[in-house]
Amino acid sequence: MSSFVGVLVSDPWLQSQFTQVELRGLKSKFLSVRDKPGKVTLGDLPAVMVKLKTVSEMLTQDEVRDILSESSSDIDQEIDFESFLRAYLNLQGRATAKMGDSKTSSSFLKATTTTLRHTISEPEKSSYVAHINSFLGEDPFLKKYLPLDTSTNVLFDLAKDGVLLCKLINVAVPGTIDERAINTKQVLNPWERNENHTLCLNSAKAIGCTVVNIGTQDLVEARPHLVLGLISQIIKIQLLADLNLKKTPQLVELVEDSKDVEELMGLAPEKVLLKWMNFHLKKAGYKKQVTNFSSDLKDGEAYAHLLNALAPEHGTTTTLDAKDPTERANLILEQAEKLDCRRYVTSKDIVEGSPNLNLAFVAQIFQHRNGLSVDNSKLSFAEMMTDDAQTSREERCFRLWINSLGIDTYVNNVFEDVRTGWVILEVLDKMSPGSVNWKHATKPPIKMPFRKVENCNQVISIGKELNFSLVNVAGNDIVQGNKKLILAFLWQLMRFTMLQLLKNLRSHSQGKEITDADILNWANDKVKKSGRTSLMESFKDKSLSTGVFFLQLLSAVEPRVVNWSLVTNGETDEDKKLNATYIISVARKLGCSIFLLPEDIMEVNQKMILILTASIMYWSLQRNVAESDSTPTTSIESGDISNLSIDDAAASPQFSNEQNSSELENEGSLSRAEKD
Repeated sequence: MSSFVGVLVSDPWLQSQFTQVELRGLKSKFLSVRDKPGKVTLGDLPAVMVKLKTVSEMLTQDEVRDILSESSSDIDQEIDFESFLRAYLNLQGRATAKMGDSKTSSSFLKATTTTLRHTISEPEKSSYVAHINSFLGEDPFLKKYLPLDTSTNVLFDLAKDGVLLCKLINVAVPGTIDERAINTKQVLNPWERNENHTLCLNSAKAIGCTVVNIGTQDLVEARPHLVLGLISQIIKIQLLADLNLKKTPQLVELVEDSKDVEELMGLAPEKVLLKWMNFHLKKAGYKKQVTNFSSDLKDGEAYAHLLNALAPEHGTTTTLDAKDPTERANLILEQAEKLDCRRYVTSKDIVEGSPNLNLAFVAQIFQHRNGLSVDNSKLSFAEMMTDDAQTSREERCFRLWINSLGIDTYVNNVFEDVRTGWVILEVLDKMSPGSVNWKHATKPPIKMPFRKVENCNQVISIGKELNFSLVNVAGNDIVQGNKKLILAFLWQLMRFTMLQLLKNLRSHSQGKEITDADILNWANDKVKKSGRTSLMESFKDKSLSTGVFFLQLLSAVEPRVVNWSLVTNGETDEDKKLNATYIISVARKLGCSIFLLPEDIMEVNQKMILILTASIMYWSLQRNVAESDSTPTTSIESGDISNLSIDDAAASPQFSNEQNSSELENEGSLSRAEKD
C-alpha cells in the first residue's frame, strides 16, 4: 500500500476546520496562482476564491475583493497557505450568512458536512449510540465493547479502527460488505485500519451516502462531526429502506393515477414519508399540512392524530387535551411504546423540533404500522410500474455513481430525475468542464415543458461532441423518460469517465488513448506475471462467473489483500456468490469506487465487468503514480481516490470514443429504430 502524505497546517485549530480532502483541494488552488517568484499576493485571491463552492454561490468577485480588503488594503501583500485558509473561512462564513435559509436541501443525504460548525448534537449522538447498542449488541466481534455509554464519547474511540462503521453499513443494507474482508484483529496496524476505512467509505457510497468531503484520515482521527454525520446517513438509509414501491407496493394508495405514481417514484424517501404521514392525518381530520420534521411537529398535535389513526385500539383524547407541550410529548411517547416504536426521540427532542430524530421516529412508526390497505388492483398496478431486475440493477448503479460525484442535485430515481436534463448537465460539467452552456440551461423546478427539452437537447449535443453513439436521438426522448436511451447514455458517460481517468494516468508514460482492449490486455498481463494461469477472453467470458480471475487480478496488484483460504472454485451458484461478494469488498478495500452487485459478476454483465476491471487498473496505475511523485499535492490516499478522480478525469482534453471498436461501444449506442 502507498504511504499517505497529508497536508499539514501548523495551527491545530485551523487544521481541524478542514478534512484532508478539502485541504488537498485548497492547497492545489493556492499553488495554482503562484507567480514566477513563487509567491501569492492578496490581489491574487479574489479570482481564486470566487470559484470555490459556497463562496461562488453567494458572492461576486467584487464582493470578495471588498471583504478581503477589510483586513489589508495592500494588494501586493504576500499570503501564505494558512492565511489563504483563514481568508477562505471568513468568506465562507460571509457567504453562509448571506445565504441564510434561502437554500434548503432536497434530501437529507445531500446535506454535506460543513467545516465552519463542528459542534455535534448530543441528543443525536445518544440516539445513534442506542441504535448501535440495539442492532450490533450481539455481533461476535463488537459485543465485547457494547453496550456503549450514551453519555460519553466512547463511540468515537470505537469507530477509529473502522470495524463498527463497516458493521453498521451491513445492518443498514445487509450483504453490502463481505465481513470476511474486514480486518478484525484485536490490534490493527495503520495499513489495516486504513483498509477498513477505505472499505467503509466506498461501501457507504455504494448504499447512497454522501461522503465527498470525508477521507480515511478523518475517520482514523474519528473527527466527531464527520463520524456522527456518516452514522446519521447510514441509520437513515436503514430506516427509510422500505419507503418505495418495490419494497412497499401498498404506498400506491397514496396517489390517484399513473401520473401521480411516476411522481411518487421520483420522490426522496423522506418526502414519501411526509406524504404518507399527511395521508393519514387528512383521513383523521387534521387540518394542517406537515411539511417538515421540525417546526410542524413541535406541538405534538400531528403525532397525536397520527397515532390515534394508526392504532385506534390505543387511541385517547388525553394527549390532545394536554396543554403543556412537554406533557403532550410524553403522552405521545407512552402511546408509541404500546406500538413498540418508542425510539430515537425524547420529549425534549419533539418539543425542540430535532429534524433528524423526528424523521427517525416517524420512520420507525411507519415500519411498525403503516396503516395502508392491500388493494389487489392497485398492488398489481404498482408492480407493473416497477422495473425488471436487470433494468433495476443498472438504474441503481448509475444512481449511486452520480450521487458519488458530489454534484449539487441528489438523485432518488434516475428515470424520473434526469427527465429535466439538469442532472445530466451537472454530471457532464463535472466530467468535461466548460462543455455546458449554463446560460441556455434551466434549473428545476421547471414549469415550461420546452425548457426541459432545451436542457435535454444540450445533453444530446454535448454527448455527440464527446462522440457518444446517439443516432437520431433527440432531447425529447429523455424528457419522455425512455429508459433504454437513458441507460445507454449514462453507460457511455460512465465509460467515458473511466477511460479518461486511465488515459490521464497513462499519460505520465505513454499519453495514448485507452481502449477496452488495453484494459483487457493489462488485466491478463497482470495475472500472467503473477504466475497464475487464468485468462479473460473478453468482458463477456462466461468463465468469469466463478470470480477466480478477478481474485487473482486483485492479488496480482496487491498480494496481501486476498485471503485465499476463503476462496472457492466457484463451481456452484452458492460458491460463485461467495466469491463475487468477496471480490467487490476486496476491491473497495483497496480503494476502488464501484457500484456493481454480486449478480453482475455471476451473470457476467459485460458493462459492469469492464468497469470493475478498469477500476482495478486505475487503482493500480494511480498507486504507481502516487509512489513515484513525492510532492504533497499529488500524494493520494487510497481511500480518497474517487474524490480526486473526478478532477483527474476533467483535466484532460475531450476523449474520442471513436477509437474504440469493442462490442461494448455498440452495447451503449442507441438509434431511434432500436428505441421503437
